Amino acid sequence: MVLARLDDMKAEDILTVNLRDKSSIGDYMVVSSGRSQRHVGSVADRIGEDLRRAGVTARVEGMPRCDWVLIDAGDVIVHIFRPEIRAFYSLEKMWLGRPAQRAGQQLASRAE
Repeated sequence: MVLARLDDMKAEDILTVNLRDKSSIGDYMVVSSGRSQRHVGSVADRIGEDLRRAGVTARVEGMPRCDWVLIDAGDVIVHIFRPEIRAFYSLEKMWLGRPAQRAGQQLASRAE
């Protein structure tokens, strides 16, 4: 659901990191970029709405500024960055030693 909404909302450079057996913070981490603060906020709002409709309780942080919004939905943690903020923090580099897949690859592997 999260990956589909990110794609629908035109989020960019979507990356999925499998955290299973590697961290207790969740099963998956999804990292993506929005083009502007407004875009980041809109994407985060829509994902939050979808999660609520699905009965998933999620914590959202970073909405007032919308430079980096984190959505903690339990098993899935979603990060939505403005590109320059994402480049500054380089969150993906922390996980380079762990299996990571672009969102399209993740969706394709689930379909098999």
